Amino acid sequence: MNESESSPARLGQVVRVLQGREVEQFMIIIDIIDDRFLLLADGEKRKYDRPKKKNVQHIELMDYVSPEVQNSLLETGRVTNGKLRFALSKFGNEVVTDLKKGDQLDGERRCN
Repeated sequence: MNESESSPARLGQVVRVLQGREVEQFMIIIDIIDDRFLLLADGEKRKYDRPKKKNVQHIELMDYVSPEVQNSLLETGRVTNGKLRFALSKFGNEVVTDLKKGDQLDGERRCN
């Protein structure tokens, strides 16, 4: 079974897309429709106003929740595209730092 079935998805959580046109890209959960579908955005190709509806079986939940994005979504119900891009770049910097220390993420590609 997939990891996403065992742990619940949270607003502001970074995910890696496993299937579809955006495969191997990182996105952020901006809304939870139900137990099966989520809305994802990255602030660049997928803006907040036009999120991608994705099946939870087609993503991998990462162990990182952006507090900035989560707080913005909970307080105002919206998030800026700039904040989404910032959260993904911050996540990318932490992943690259972890990889340089010798940690290995399963199939993880290096982020810019």
